[in-house]
Amino acid sequence: MDILTIAIAKGRLGKKGLELFKDTEYEIIMEEDSRKLVYNNANKKINFIFVKPCDVVTYVEKGVADLGIVGKDTILEDNKDIYEVLDLGFGKCRFVVAGFEDQNLVKKNEVLTIATNYPSYVESVFKDRGQLVEIIKLGGAVELAPLMGLSEVIVDIVETGNTLRDNGLVVLEELDTISARLIVNKASYRFKYSEIKKIEKVLGGV
Repeated sequence: MDILTIAIAKGRLGKKGLELFKDTEYEIIMEEDSRKLVYNNANKKINFIFVKPCDVVTYVEKGVADLGIVGKDTILEDNKDIYEVLDLGFGKCRFVVAGFEDQNLVKKNEVLTIATNYPSYVESVFKDRGQLVEIIKLGGAVELAPLMGLSEVIVDIVETGNTLRDNGLVVLEELDTISARLIVNKASYRFKYSEIKKIEKVLGGV
């Protein structure tokens, strides 16, 4: 039997992902307040490794992990060579363009400035629109950028939209639906197919 390694994003998304394995043969018992980054389940069928969300796709693409649980936003931003096999149905939110009410997203022969944590994704969205854009990458709360005149609009993920409303911004356009996904290394999908399909069945059943 092939032992599988699955990369789990640290934080709320990862905790929810682990809950899907509860009461299955793949469940792990984590020590409270442990800083361990690698866990084996009781019957040694699977290893779990815990990494930053932005690193999950890299571990899977490089074959260090056979599978990963990560948000669709990270998949879209990284655009790595992996298979996305299952929508896990939690962590739901949306990629949106947001700005001030009645703002025009079409500026013929002018540059639209966009602040975002996701520059590669924004570039892919706007490249076929014929709209000139300047993408400003930020590492923190992008809602501040229009308020301070750093950008005209932002592209970000939103769940409820409360943060936008609290800062006087509105959704101008919805782009993509986001949720947690199960991703697989392409070589692993070929050579460990039967074991991976069991994982899919367990998670899909939940």
